[in-house]
This record gives sequence, C-alpha cells and structure tokens, in this order.
Amino acid sequence: MKSTKFKITPVRLGAAAAVAAATLLVAACATGPSHEEVVQTLKSSFSERGIAKLDRLDQTELQRLCSQAAVSGEPLPEKTREALQKTIYESIKYPADGNYLGDWKEGEKIAQNGRGMQWSDVAGAANGANCYACHQISPAEISFGNQGPSLLKYGVLRGVKDPAAAESLPIVKYTWGRIWNTHAFNACSGMPRFGDAGILTEQQIKHVMALLLDPKSPVNK
Repeated sequence: MKSTKFKITPVRLGAAAAVAAATLLVAACATGPSHEEVVQTLKSSFSERGIAKLDRLDQTELQRLCSQAAVSGEPLPEKTREALQKTIYESIKYPADGNYLGDWKEGEKIAQNGRGMQWSDVAGAANGANCYACHQISPAEISFGNQGPSLLKYGVLRGVKDPAAAESLPIVKYTWGRIWNTHAFNACSGMPRFGDAGILTEQQIKHVMALLLDPKSPVNK
C-alpha cells in the first residue's frame, strides 16, 4: 500500500540549487552583487532551527564548480570532471565486514520513506531515502518519479544471480558506490550522497542494496 512521501532535505543539496539559482541571477546583471554577497544574503534570510543549520547553505568545491558550469551553460572540462570523479571514487567507504546486502524488505521501507533531516526531526533519528521520488523500483508501486532511471529488474538485467559470488562483485561494488556517493560516476549528478553525506547508515545502505540485488526481492521478479 502506498505510503505518504515527504521530500527529504539532504545536507547541502537543496542549498546548492538555491545558490546556483542566485548565481545565475548575478551573472545576468553586470552590476549585481558578488557571489559572496549573494551567499551572505541567503544566509541572512534563514535562521537555524533544530538540526537544520546554516552550514547547509555552504557548497562543497564540487558543487561550486558544477554551479558555475550550470550558469555558463558549459559542461565541466573533461580533465576537471575526471579528476574530481577519481578523487571521490577513491573516498568511497565499503562495508568493513565485506557484506553488502541486508534485508530487502527493510530496503523497501527505506525507499518508501521520505522523512529525515528536517528541523523538526530528532538528531540521530533514522532517515528515509525517498527513492521512489525519482525511480521506478518495485512493480507493485504505482506512484514514482522519473527523474532517475527505472530500477526494475536491476539485478536481473545486470546478470546478478548470486550477489555473494565473485563474478557479481564488480556490479555489487558499483551499486554500493552509486548509493554512497554518485558523484564518483557523474560529477554533477543531482542524486543525494546517501553515504558520504551521512543521510543513510551503512546498514540502511545494505538494506537498499538487497532491494536492488537480492534475487528474492520483488525488484528482480
């Protein structure tokens, strides 16, 4: 049965979009304020409340470069993009115990849950991933977004019959990396950095991995 979804507020992602939009306005006006002045204006219009702090308006170096590219209408230079992705790829943290999959049923709950990281949430409370906001996943779910690709038959289409088998490891690690920090594969992707930004715990990511790769998951039926 479909659960009500609320948009998750990941660290910095929404802020990055706001800063990018403001930068675009600045670029359109030669006599406008500087980028730093725009950021300070944005910060002065927000107030910290609960776990929502002003540091969410701070961009990472990657987000700054991607915002500049969006304003210019030009993609990141290839060498810059490759260097950034390489650095991020090398920072991916894989599970220390070598186990990549949890319980697909828990993964479905996380995919359905859009709550978390809002000022009214308790610090340390489990967040959702809100996966259905962008992806088609389970065939039983009729309400989903299409900003991201369909994930139906994710494991089947990639030839994963046994996620624990050695031949499955490359796609298993790739999938983990995509969830941990998708910027390792697409520098200016809008997908949340679920692991890197601390949105999901390692165990939660394992559950989502199971939803995508476990042969018993409805995703792969």
